Amino acid sequence: MRYKSQSVAYWYFAVAMVLFGLQLLFGLLSAAKYLGPDPLLYILPFDVTKVIHTNLLIVWVLTGFMGATYWMVSSESRTEIYSVKLAYIQLMLWTLMGVTAVIGYLFRYGTGNKLLEQPLPHKITIVVVMLMFLYNIGRTIKQSGRFTTTEGVLILGLASAAVLYLPALLHYENYTISIFYRWWTIHLWVEGVWEMIQGGFLAYLLIRLSGADREVMDKWLYVIVGLVFFAGILGTAHHYYWVGVPHYWLPIGGFFSALEPVALVAMAMYAYYAMRRSGFSHPNTLALHWTVGSALFTMFGAGLLGLAHTWPSVNKWTHGTLITAMHGHAAFFGAYAMIVMAMITYSLPRLTRGRPEEGTLLGYAAFWMQLAGMFGMTLSFATAGIGQVYLERILGLGYLDTQLKIQVHFLMLIITSTIFTLGVIFFIIDFFRYAPRFEAVDEGTPALRTAGETATQGS
Repeated sequence: MRYKSQSVAYWYFAVAMVLFGLQLLFGLLSAAKYLGPDPLLYILPFDVTKVIHTNLLIVWVLTGFMGATYWMVSSESRTEIYSVKLAYIQLMLWTLMGVTAVIGYLFRYGTGNKLLEQPLPHKITIVVVMLMFLYNIGRTIKQSGRFTTTEGVLILGLASAAVLYLPALLHYENYTISIFYRWWTIHLWVEGVWEMIQGGFLAYLLIRLSGADREVMDKWLYVIVGLVFFAGILGTAHHYYWVGVPHYWLPIGGFFSALEPVALVAMAMYAYYAMRRSGFSHPNTLALHWTVGSALFTMFGAGLLGLAHTWPSVNKWTHGTLITAMHGHAAFFGAYAMIVMAMITYSLPRLTRGRPEEGTLLGYAAFWMQLAGMFGMTLSFATAGIGQVYLERILGLGYLDTQLKIQVHFLMLIITSTIFTLGVIFFIIDFFRYAPRFEAVDEGTPALRTAGETATQGS
């Protein structure tokens, strides 16, 4: 940790880990309800556990983004964070907003607008927090006088995410109009500007972990940003297929949604090219696992699985089924959870005392168990979804009759999600078992070693 103020990132990561654990708890509760009987039916019904599960996902990922940004901007601009005090106030407000929102959901206090259920006071708090965050980051860059392309893409993604949250503040009585504008926030976040944030983190990590040339990485970033803007914006139309909007959205959504995976393939090629070009590997091989894994799993989950059911002729059968859950879980994990864990794993040896640079055995176990568990969960959702489409949409069976016939797939889901959860528990334990560091240390330049050399893994 070259700059003392970078230690603020640790506390953002710590909050993110706690929220990640809670998200999985409510996710397991939601999955178990498909098997029944449900002893918590009148205490924690499915609609409540699902709302908490999905909202905690958004909150912990954004918390991770904030912590990673404070670390990266200080590192890239080569300066202390403008106001550490403001960063801590921001974190406290953000955490308070998240905790009170979850408590509110337990008592059905929310807007009912899927993924944007936060009540208006919480939404205003989110806007205030984002303004504080962008101000602090902007002043940090200004005081240094150094501004890199990697930072530029990251800040553009973060600022765009803040602007695109503004439609969420509006309320519409008409359901079609409400759905129409909801996707301006949700889609353009997760299939648009958040990919720019991922690209910024990915570039930063690849430059440091592979020794790749910064100018080459910058050119790849321009390609990714261009593809995101070209395909991602009009690709929003694939959410408009069946919500009551004019028919012309069908071909627009089908065509541009098919182009969206191009940006994700470019991102995977970008990671592969960086590793091939450098011919070296950084001592922190665990961070390298998470970084390259993020690019590849994004291509699989967001790209391939998204393309599989984005065409209108296919989506009319799969829309609103477990096929959507298949795509959503794999895409979010690859694109955003993995890149946050990559940034955490890269920075932790400098944020904590005594942690080996190359990672620990527990850390590697966490990586492989999460990867295996999520792949198994994706297959479980896929097989359940295919069965659901055939039985419910084609044969015309009722919803509950269909659920009884595909219960075996939910048993598979519980088993694989338990493996995934154990991986997350290992990651959280590995995170907290080393004490945080509060003083600056000279990072130096970590010695790169050739790919044929073997690093000793920490226990």
